[in-house]
Amino acid sequence: MRAYLERIIGQEGWLSPLRFDTFRALWFTWLIANICMWMNDVAAAWTMTSLTTSTTLIALVQTASSLPVLLLGVPSGALADIINRKHYFLFTQIWLAINATALMLFIAVGTLGPYTLLFLTFTNGIGLAMRWPIFSAVVPDLVPKESLQPALALNAIAMNTSRIVGPLAAGTIIALAGSQYVFALNMVLSLITTAIVMRWQYQNYVPALPGERFIGAMRVGMQHVWQSNRMRIIIVRAFLFFLQSTGLIALLPVIAKDHFEGGANTFTLLLSCLGLGAIIAGSQLPHIRKRIKSSDLINYGVTVLCIACAGVVLAPNLWVASPLMMVCGMAWISVANSLTTAAQVTLPSWVRARGMSIYQMSLMGGSALGAGLWGKIASELDVTSSILISSAFGLISLFLIRKFRIDNHAVEDLTPVCPLERPHPTQDIELHAGPVLISIEYCIHHDHLEDFRKIMGKTRKSRLRQGALSWSLFEDAEHTGKFVENFVFETWADYLRRFDRFTAEDLAMQEERHRHHLDSHPPKVIRRIASRLKE
Repeated sequence: MRAYLERIIGQEGWLSPLRFDTFRALWFTWLIANICMWMNDVAAAWTMTSLTTSTTLIALVQTASSLPVLLLGVPSGALADIINRKHYFLFTQIWLAINATALMLFIAVGTLGPYTLLFLTFTNGIGLAMRWPIFSAVVPDLVPKESLQPALALNAIAMNTSRIVGPLAAGTIIALAGSQYVFALNMVLSLITTAIVMRWQYQNYVPALPGERFIGAMRVGMQHVWQSNRMRIIIVRAFLFFLQSTGLIALLPVIAKDHFEGGANTFTLLLSCLGLGAIIAGSQLPHIRKRIKSSDLINYGVTVLCIACAGVVLAPNLWVASPLMMVCGMAWISVANSLTTAAQVTLPSWVRARGMSIYQMSLMGGSALGAGLWGKIASELDVTSSILISSAFGLISLFLIRKFRIDNHAVEDLTPVCPLERPHPTQDIELHAGPVLISIEYCIHHDHLEDFRKIMGKTRKSRLRQGALSWSLFEDAEHTGKFVENFVFETWADYLRRFDRFTAEDLAMQEERHRHHLDSHPPKVIRRIASRLKE
């Protein structure tokens, strides 16, 4: 089997990680799990149209699905980084299977109401919030280093492909049989993926240092993202994009049922056109990226999406609306895939689950807010006005943030390296002792002071991304060119973890700092542990 796959896929290229058995099994698990997620969302939205005529409640289905990721994103990312990932993954799959079973039973016995549906959609979202960060964190452990980049790309492809296949499959089943069969299939697929995860021979890494504390892990994750200029731009753009684009998706059942006076077949047709457009664009994205920068592709995609969304609700009939839905799908996946891939390659492996959970919070927060906002506007005015306003909002926000481009900040070299200044304490230090103060003394030539201050600005962000509680730089008032850099870690163990998080980019900054140092010896490093006082 492996030899056959290697002949088909090849040793190189974007499909090459699929030749590794474990990655291939978990990648298909991840694909199926995300398809189930989108099937659930579409079936829940369509079911709500049969339970109520309130456009607000219909749009709130999207909010109920997205809100848990916003609320639980950071905690779930921290858990995925600090506990056994197989057990955590398994728990989330069982949770989702039970939730799908409950939805199916409520529909089967005829007791499902709109608020019960919202509650079960919310609990399904809780399972998604817990599961989402895991796969991003385990990918580096499943493939060798040289296959990591295409593996991360395949991860993004799986997430975006599920956004196509899931709604399309759900719409087809709803048209042919009914929503309850979507939830039944969801339950079966969830149980199958649970069985696959149970067979995963996961080698849990047992570090020499004690595990990070839960609260501390969340702090470090948020701090890392905040100190990364590139991640901040990605998160803002993702939030605004999904805030605008979710209007069409959340209100699509109403557009199909009321605007075009159709039924499940109309809904399926619009979803199919959306999915077909996304498939066409997705197959061409590798070629498009060779010609267009990511930031330009995002800007073009948002512009086209806003115009096409407005065109759908202004179209006189389905013959005009259907090709416009294809254009929406092409633009949507171009932007979403570009943002997700950019986030993946920006984060180092040790904090990737936390970083991606924060990224997911931004897009789900935008989706939740957008669904509620555009649904409320639709209930106060009408669906056409709501989509037109959302399109205008997308174009205005794009103009306002046009200078904040992802490619303004280069991707850092995140290759782990061994730093030079490993500590050698003369006494035994408890790992939980702290806080720990590190002082580094520099002597800088007066001609290089501005260059030194510039590199220290980058150093500050690097120290804080590695988990430091605080950072400061002091200049000697009596001796020009003498500086002391101070940064603090919560415990000795947290300080030692810094060495595992040291990257080639950090090493390059260290070498640049040392080049400005006048002494032939490296800058003096002093490590101090907080001392306990006795009364």
